[in-house]
Amino acid sequence: MTSPAQAPPATVAAALADTATLGGFFAPVLAGPDEGWHPVAESYAAGSTDLIADSARRYGTTEPRVAASVVQLGHAARLWSPLLACAVAHGVVPDPTRLQRADDGPALRFPTPAGWWAREPAGTAELLYRLVVEERLAAMAAGLRVRVAPRLLIGNAASALVEAGRALTAARPELREPATDLVTRLLATGALVGTGEITDPDLAFRRRSCCLFYRVPPGDKCGDCSLDR
Repeated sequence: MTSPAQAPPATVAAALADTATLGGFFAPVLAGPDEGWHPVAESYAAGSTDLIADSARRYGTTEPRVAASVVQLGHAARLWSPLLACAVAHGVVPDPTRLQRADDGPALRFPTPAGWWAREPAGTAELLYRLVVEERLAAMAAGLRVRVAPRLLIGNAASALVEAGRALTAARPELREPATDLVTRLLATGALVGTGEITDPDLAFRRRSCCLFYRVPPGDKCGDCSLDR
């Protein structure tokens, strides 16, 4: 892959600020004071144990692997959403190299804006896959103290990706075509291949693995659950 060109920090900051108006996972914190934040790599190395323990308490589960799956799925959504939205809506991919996590929760922060131009769809998909799957989610999985099936974790990554695309196109219908194209390209990349299939033009998804959320009381299934046939 040809190295992407650096985008001006002001352009990346403006893209992140705009997509943050979508709310939820699309709205990481940008800049501000460092107090209360730490490098996300430290959380990975520590096994995300604080988030997993908090998730187990919140959802009332005694199964650590279930809590770990919930945490990893949420983190994947927080990674995909702003990067995907900025790429589709503004043609830039924010650089998460210095990404930080809140000391008291799962929120993410870009301490300084930096990134690359996203001008070519295939190259953009490869870049996003490397940044999210190969670097951050792989590091998170490697640090887990809980045994969770690798296929479950990559299925979570795919599910979070498609949901990010679906939320983006619901909020901004004019972006449906480029968002769907980029999500489809990503699902055809590396470990995401075979994780599931898009089942309609609105980015409904059927995954081939289970995130285990059905084991959380009261046993509800996710919309893309492989068990819901």
